[in-house]
Amino acid sequence: MSQNDTMTGNSQTQGPFVLSSAVTRPDPHKVPLRGDLAHIALAGKHFVPHYAVPQPRTVMPGGAPLLTAPDDAAEELCVLMEGDSFEVLDVAGKWAWGCLSVEGPVGYIRADRLEATV
Repeated sequence: MSQNDTMTGNSQTQGPFVLSSAVTRPDPHKVPLRGDLAHIALAGKHFVPHYAVPQPRTVMPGGAPLLTAPDDAAEELCVLMEGDSFEVLDVAGKWAWGCLSVEGPVGYIRADRLEATV
C-alpha cells in the first residue's frame, strides 16, 4: 500500500466485517439484539455498540409474562413459569430485558419477578 493510500483511507484489504449491502433485521422476539445492545454470543455476527454477558435469574413463584415492550399493556409473548431461568441483558427501572436463551424468546419482564440464581 502506498503512502497516498494510507493517507486517503484507500485500502485493498478488508477485515472480517464488510458493509456491502443492507441485511434483513432478525425478529426482535427471537434474537437478543437491539440497536444499542446484543447478547455476547452474537458478537462477530451482529454489530452493535455494546454486548452484554447475560446475568441468569430465576422466575419467582407465580411465574411472569414475557412482554414485547416494557409496559404492562404490551403484547404477551409467553408466560415464564416459576423456576425458569431468564438471561437478563439490561435493566431499566422496573423492567428487565433479556431472553430464555440466545435462540429466544426475547422480551421484557418485570424485574421484581426475578431473583438471583443460586
